[in-house]
Amino acid sequence: MSGGLYRLEKPGLPQRAAIIGAGTMGLGVAECFALAGLEVVIVDETPGASQQALGRLNQRVRGHVEAGLLPEAAIAAAHRVRAAEDIKSAVASSDLVFEAAPERIEIKRDVLAACDAHAPAAAIIATNTSSLPIDDLAAFVERKGRFLGMHFFNPPEWTPAVEVIPSVQTDPEIVARAREFLLAIGKKPATVASGPGFVANRIQFALFREALACVEDGLATPQEVDAVVRSSFGFRLPFYGPFQIADMAGLDVYASIMDVLSEGLGADWEAPESLRDIVAEGRLGTKALAGFYEYSEDERAALLIERDRRYAALSRLLDGFPQ
Repeated sequence: MSGGLYRLEKPGLPQRAAIIGAGTMGLGVAECFALAGLEVVIVDETPGASQQALGRLNQRVRGHVEAGLLPEAAIAAAHRVRAAEDIKSAVASSDLVFEAAPERIEIKRDVLAACDAHAPAAAIIATNTSSLPIDDLAAFVERKGRFLGMHFFNPPEWTPAVEVIPSVQTDPEIVARAREFLLAIGKKPATVASGPGFVANRIQFALFREALACVEDGLATPQEVDAVVRSSFGFRLPFYGPFQIADMAGLDVYASIMDVLSEGLGADWEAPESLRDIVAEGRLGTKALAGFYEYSEDERAALLIERDRRYAALSRLLDGFPQ
């Protein structure tokens, strides 16, 4: 969170945001926007529900302040958030309309159509859907060039990632502006294409599916699976993604492991042709100075010592937290 400096640092980006839907995600995003210095208005199903949401937001921020997670000034920022009577009045003067309605297409259809009908012509209209195809949702708005997905993750106040998902008709300038806005409020946007689960949920639920299978197969209890994930590859993930982790391990090693997995678990575990091809080219990862990434000798040395420094620091930090 940028502590209110956003408006001074980034002129020309959205300054007034309307949050449509005041559930967990909507309130979390409202907190992000308010602490970044935007004028924020929220609206829920009824005027009464919108007013109740304001109370929950203020209570939420006060709890963060009392826990030492936010400065005292955050309370005043939250108190500046307003509740609207309806969607029309909420979006009437907004630069950014953020739809966070329940994940049901018939609800989003009505909400997005209303946002599109009443928002200023220059407003960006974003949906926080975590799974619905963006092209399908784009059918509900007339200004398709200004519509895109902006997928925050729970809890949105603290989780850095935001998936930016354009439809086939989204104006590239709007995508660029959305990314710049998100960077300005302290987030880490990644532009991804619309597909089932986008990127994060596709990977996250693949992990959950296999974790559940390990329990069902009698390999471990849920608690033991969590312990393994937390202290093995999960330990690395705050710093590196799966491709760079694979590069550091060795892509030939990965291919060999997948051969063993496919023998025991079936053809779904066979190493993909794309992995076999890259190994056949001699791109084995950091040890060959090329894998999914390319490295000079100096870059490889710096990467590996920085990896060790980060892992050692995280290990020391985790010593102070109960597992």
